[in-house]
Amino acid sequence: MSGSLRVHGEITRGTFTVQLEVEVAPDEVVVLLGPNGAGKTTLLRAVAGLEPLQHGRIELDGQVLDDGADVFVPPEQRSVGLVFQDYRLFPHLSVLENVAFAARSAGAHRQIARDGAREWLQRLDVEPLADRRPAQLSGGQAQRVALARALARRPRVLLLDEPLAALDARARLELRVTLRRHLVEFGGPVVVVSHDPVEAMVMADRLVVVEAGRVVQQGRPADVARRPATDYVARLVGLNLLSGNGAADHVVELDGGGKIRGASEVTVGERVLVAVPPSAVSMHLERPGPGSARNLWSGVVDGLEPLHDRVRVHVRSQPSLLVDITPAAVAELALRPGSAVWLSVKATEVEVYPSPT
Repeated sequence: MSGSLRVHGEITRGTFTVQLEVEVAPDEVVVLLGPNGAGKTTLLRAVAGLEPLQHGRIELDGQVLDDGADVFVPPEQRSVGLVFQDYRLFPHLSVLENVAFAARSAGAHRQIARDGAREWLQRLDVEPLADRRPAQLSGGQAQRVALARALARRPRVLLLDEPLAALDARARLELRVTLRRHLVEFGGPVVVVSHDPVEAMVMADRLVVVEAGRVVQQGRPADVARRPATDYVARLVGLNLLSGNGAADHVVELDGGGKIRGASEVTVGERVLVAVPPSAVSMHLERPGPGSARNLWSGVVDGLEPLHDRVRVHVRSQPSLLVDITPAAVAELALRPGSAVWLSVKATEVEVYPSPT
């Protein structure tokens, strides 16, 4: 099966530069996570041959696809399967012919291409739809057909650009796990673009977070969620992220003023990040007495935001924090913008780690 994919390069569009630094092993699913306009799709287009590098190198299983200078393999000669966000199925062809097109475009005999297409439709549980046109498919069915067409090329690398974005919330929920299974079964390197943190966490072996054309963090989903490197990642995973310098006695002196104490030792003067789950913050109307958590601040409620079965309270203090409490607690504390409160956090709930920058 396919070898690894290595992308180390640069693409400039006007004043915006995307620096591509990604490696994907065989059998690995890497999800590029980041806001719109961060440069995620540019990386996919570069691997597919739709966007040439200005500088750098793209290698697939040891073959150079683009070196930014002398070597550029055209898209049709790259062993790449690409699933677009809108699937781009041919409206005038049946499902079977859409999938068979991949092999036909590579020169396969029509019947051989059709037989191979039917096999892929069976694998993705959409073979009964073989005679339908794309307009007769649901969003989830179209997504599977588009994936079947990409796989029918028998590519060495598989690229998916926001594969679930065109689906409604219920269909996305149902297809996330199914899509993950198909990607794992592919066996080669897989790169998925997403801006949905839940989708990314479910499907990824490894997350690569891209912001403003740069890779700002990468790692296993659980590690990225536990120790976010930027405010964007912290917001995605729902954590308070603070920065500061290490001090004595497990204390971090925060950049915005105030201090916070964790459970682990920190090096004095070292730049660190501090992650605090909103659910770990306790809220009080009166200052807690002796024996309470060692981290304690007074603050003022800035706003309240309903989130499913809880309410997220924005509190202005040193440090300012997001606090998750139940609707019943909001009523009991009679919280509203301007309410004076006290916040407390146990040191064992505070995650302190070196800042990457």
